[in-house]
Amino acid sequence: MPRSPSLSLFQDIISYMSASWSTSLLTDMYELTMVDAAIAKGTANKKSVFELFGRRLPPARRFGVVAGTGRALEALERFVFSKEDIDFLHSHKIVRDETLDYLKDFHFEGNIWGYQEGDVYFANSPLMTVESTFAEACLLETVLLSALNHDCAIASAASRMTIAAHGRPCFDMGARRTHERAAVSAARAAIIGGFSGTSDLEAGKRYGIRTIGTSAHSFTLLHETEEDAFRAQVATLGPETTLLVDTYDIPTGVETAVRVAREAGGELGAVRIDSGDLVAQAFKVRGQLDALGAKETKITVTSDLDEYAIAALGAAPVDSYGVGTRLVTGSGIPTAALVYKLVEREGDEGIMEAVAKRSKSKSTVGGRKWAARIFDEDGYAIEERLYVGSYEDFQKELEKESLQGTAPRALQVKLVSDGNITSRWYGPQALSTAAQFHQSSRNELPYAAWRLSEGEPAIDTKVVALPSASPLN
Repeated sequence: MPRSPSLSLFQDIISYMSASWSTSLLTDMYELTMVDAAIAKGTANKKSVFELFGRRLPPARRFGVVAGTGRALEALERFVFSKEDIDFLHSHKIVRDETLDYLKDFHFEGNIWGYQEGDVYFANSPLMTVESTFAEACLLETVLLSALNHDCAIASAASRMTIAAHGRPCFDMGARRTHERAAVSAARAAIIGGFSGTSDLEAGKRYGIRTIGTSAHSFTLLHETEEDAFRAQVATLGPETTLLVDTYDIPTGVETAVRVAREAGGELGAVRIDSGDLVAQAFKVRGQLDALGAKETKITVTSDLDEYAIAALGAAPVDSYGVGTRLVTGSGIPTAALVYKLVEREGDEGIMEAVAKRSKSKSTVGGRKWAARIFDEDGYAIEERLYVGSYEDFQKELEKESLQGTAPRALQVKLVSDGNITSRWYGPQALSTAAQFHQSSRNELPYAAWRLSEGEPAIDTKVVALPSASPLN
């Protein structure tokens, strides 16, 4: 049976990237020096559990959005040490020869559980749980954190923007405002947060995202007159294109745009406004378009938008938003501040023991955790609950909660099983699944979560110790 074009393309990309470059050195040096010391000590193969989480939400966030999981799994697919990688480590004396031999044959063989991409999260939510040896889990720390810290921040900002937009589509136009590779990741994360497309063609090619864009002010300035520029654009893109009308005088630009489109045999698709008082301009342009009989012509606005600017435009006759700088920088919060900590490890007697960091400002909760969300009788989330203990006891607790009418939902899914990545969680199909899942999980939150003002998390997080919880070392 022939493969679908999207899956075939994705597999070809992964095959090419695996052959051309690995992700193993997208890491901090101390990950390898820790593994080196652990191998020398004989502790590298001790069973270990690491959790990736945030200690708290940023003050301006009432919930976070899980994003980057698919990219992290793509990175895991290519997490091998090539000959060039080994040569680099050897020539710079990063680790000993015994550790180089370990790295030459490295392939992650553990398990990874995680929140489904697109879900919401709160303080201490275990977005990823890595079960393996210490050496295996340690090597993955930086690449997992870099993917999720960036993408969760962007998706969280995008979600707030789409909340503010009240159903009007938002489009990513931030490629020129960030690193060229970060722009691709940001476009993907924005889709999870509810955006409808991107201007970045690489993101469109890699992830099947709808791409958008027509022209900039330079195209108008290239021509002798604004009308000449409009005619050139309409001749190639058709009258349904979007024309940028604020290079000179907006009312004149609108009149010219509508006339040029009609002379080409159709009605103008949209006008874009990129400067000035966008609220006032939107009302004026809408009135002018209606007076010209162009009632179906839409208005899109750009110009340094964020969730607050979008909210301010809520009453204006705007049809869509193009968001750049504030999106790709997380709207002032460029990282999700997630951490990756050892919470359980094999003791000298072969028994798993909970471990925790006890420093006052950066303490952690020891023990392997299973997450569930608790709902009220109307289906709205009321609590994030983290159960410390065995999976079997966790399941029993969920059954008990169900009988009490709290309708709990287990939040973690198996992403990697004995080193085998579950294909449904990465690739082109995973992005649309994540975007849809985010809409449903966001809709489960109480009304307070939708406020743009600073405030407490939408729901509290509670830790529950089960009878099977490992003793704290």
